[in-house]
Amino acid sequence: MIPQKLIADRLNCLEQTISLGYNNKVHAFIEYFTVRDRDYTRSMLRRKDLYFPLFEKKLKEYKLPDELKYLSIIESALNPRAVSAARAVGLWQFMSGTSRYLGLHDNWSIDERMDPEKATDAACRYLSQLYSIFHDWHLALAAYNSGPGTVRWAIRRSGYKKTFWEIYNFLPRETRSYVPHSLLLFIP
Repeated sequence: MIPQKLIADRLNCLEQTISLGYNNKVHAFIEYFTVRDRDYTRSMLRRKDLYFPLFEKKLKEYKLPDELKYLSIIESALNPRAVSAARAVGLWQFMSGTSRYLGLHDNWSIDERMDPEKATDAACRYLSQLYSIFHDWHLALAAYNSGPGTVRWAIRRSGYKKTFWEIYNFLPRETRSYVPHSLLLFIP
């Protein structure tokens, strides 16, 4: 087991645009990826060389934090043909309605959600929009996962609190895990 104080100290030393924060929930994810599921972590490290140059280029073009490139690991395990149980597709796991909103075509003959270049551009545009709505990366990530309406609802139910951790209990269970999970992958 990794001492919590050591992890907290090391996380505080990292310079990132999107702060991580540290609590028991974050610690549980660190334990999971460094101890219980090392094979998954190793496989993602091997796949990143294929897609990260594209992600870095697009993120820079949209002036977005470089650490957002890690989101695709959570979304699809860096598999452009990934299809979720909810029928989200591609590296960035867009639902059909969201993909159409972002200008991606998906029908019986073509699914641009599986196109790494087009889907990455759409993901960058969407993340930019979400950040402009919430002015907070943690809330933008929560909205990427569950939709901006769900995050707005959680903010209202919390009494108009302004941070992810303050609205945490009002978010869907998956989103409560998604944000700390995402932030952990941002650790270089």
